Amino acid sequence: MQHRIPVGAKPTTMSERSLLAAMAVAAMLCAPFGSASAFDDAKYPNLKGQWIGVRIPGGGGGGAGQPSFDPSKPWGTTQGAPLTPEYAGMFEANLAEQREGGQGTNATSTCLSPGMPMVMNAHSPMEIIVLPEITYIRVDHIRDTHRRIYTDGRAWPEQMPTGFDGYSIGQWIDSKGDGHYDLLAVETRGFRGPRSYDASGLPLHRDNESVFKERIYLDQANSNLLHDDITVFDHALTRPWTVMKTYRRNPDPRPTWIEYICADGQQLVRIDNEGYMLSADGLLMPTRKGQEPPDLRYFNKAKK
Repeated sequence: MQHRIPVGAKPTTMSERSLLAAMAVAAMLCAPFGSASAFDDAKYPNLKGQWIGVRIPGGGGGGAGQPSFDPSKPWGTTQGAPLTPEYAGMFEANLAEQREGGQGTNATSTCLSPGMPMVMNAHSPMEIIVLPEITYIRVDHIRDTHRRIYTDGRAWPEQMPTGFDGYSIGQWIDSKGDGHYDLLAVETRGFRGPRSYDASGLPLHRDNESVFKERIYLDQANSNLLHDDITVFDHALTRPWTVMKTYRRNPDPRPTWIEYICADGQQLVRIDNEGYMLSADGLLMPTRKGQEPPDLRYFNKAKK
């Protein structure tokens, strides 16, 4: 028989007091916790799953399948980046060095973080995790990159932290007025480098004062396509540069996530401003014809 305590009555027995205590604990556990009660998953677009970068035929390619910043065009000068004369010259010199076997201004060749905006090229599959006050974008390429996009209404910090991925503040927008968010607007700043747009070495300004504005949204006709319109504001550009990236959702509900460890089997070595390669027998090799060896002043002369 269920024991009930009349409303307004005071517990008089030990069993009644124990029952009330248990009811209080249960009510506390069932109560909404913090701001989580404000998170209605149905109000947000379904971004679950594995997202793979779309490469348009005839474009979006570099060596070994490396994606370009503008996926609709091959990498290199055909990207049409509105570079200043100084940075156009730097880019040309970088491409010439790469043709000779060097790495140019592609810092990721030695496992340095790709950072923004290169990480959004989605060289490896991408995962998006939407939470009430933050949206994570994860790409396991070179390192376990996890962009944090703060959507809790915060202002920019007085002391801006810096990093290769930058500091991102976003806002979910209901552009249709139907009570459901369909657009994530993001602004990212606060960088350190060196960084480039893609593995071609297309450079950003070395002052690291880049600002990126993104509009992330699902395709209206196909919810398995995701778009990211990225506009770059950078002192190495003569004007803002906008490209649209597209990602396709993997139809497999349980996709495989492959671990990528850049340092595993890495053969490229950078000493000062020169790139070298480790041979199969572990010896240092030049990467281009006529390349001078590194300075060995701190080493003893080789034994004869």
